[in-house]
Amino acid sequence: MYNGFAYIYDELIDDVDYKSWYLYIKDIFNKFHKKPKSILEMACGTGNLSYYFAKNGYDLTCFDISDDMLAVAYNKLSQFNNVMLLRQNMANFNIGKKFDGVISILDSINYIVDDVELLNTFKNVRSHLKEDGIFIFDINSRYKLREIIGNNTFIEDKGNIFYTWQNYYDEKKNIVEFYLTFFVEEEKDKYIRFDEEHLERAYSIEEIVEGLEKAGFGEIYYFDCFTFKKPHDKSERINFVALPKLL
Repeated sequence: MYNGFAYIYDELIDDVDYKSWYLYIKDIFNKFHKKPKSILEMACGTGNLSYYFAKNGYDLTCFDISDDMLAVAYNKLSQFNNVMLLRQNMANFNIGKKFDGVISILDSINYIVDDVELLNTFKNVRSHLKEDGIFIFDINSRYKLREIIGNNTFIEDKGNIFYTWQNYYDEKKNIVEFYLTFFVEEEKDKYIRFDEEHLERAYSIEEIVEGLEKAGFGEIYYFDCFTFKKPHDKSERINFVALPKLL
C-alpha cells in the first residue's frame, strides 16, 4: 500500500511530466467546453498533479488510501489554502459535496481489480459530480500490461536506490502482479530493504465503457493518452472522458 515506497516515489517517477499532464487535462476542459472551479482528485498520491491545480487557483479536494502518500502530499500542498486532503478509498468514498470535475491519473483505476468495486467507484464519481461536470481518468492498456510489463523483470540502479521489479501476468483474470524489492541508502554504504506487492487489472475499453454507462454516464470518449486521437492496438495508456447522463 505504498508505505516505505511513498518516501522514494517521486525519485522513481522523475520521468513523469506532471505539468504537461495538467496542461493536457486543461485541453480536455477546453475541448468539452468546461470551466470547472471545484475539482476532486482521486488517488492523488504524493500530490504532483495536485500541485498544479492548487497553484492555478482551483478549489481542490484530494484523497488517497495511503497515509504515507498523503503525508508527502501534505508537505507539497500545505502552502495553499485552496486544498483539502482526505484519506478515502475510491470504491467507497463519501465527501458530501458535488464537484465540477473529477480526475484520476497514472493508472489508478487499474488498481481496482474487482468488477463490483469498479462499478462502485464509477457510481461514487457520478454521485459526487454536478450535472454538467466532467470525469477524466486514464488506464494502462491491456497491451501494455500484457505485452510490455507482462511476465518481465526490470532492474534499475539510481545510485542511492536500487530495485528489482518482477511481474506475473494471469491470462485468465487479466491481472498482473508486481513484486518490487528496494534497497535504499540510509547512510553511506548502509542500505535498508523493503518489499512491495501490487496488482493491476488489464481492462478492455469495452469493460470501462460498460461500467461507466451502468454508473450513469451518458457520453463517453476515449483517446490515445495525451492526444485526441483514437487508441490503436499498441496504445500503452488510454484516457477516458465521461459526462453524466442527463435526467
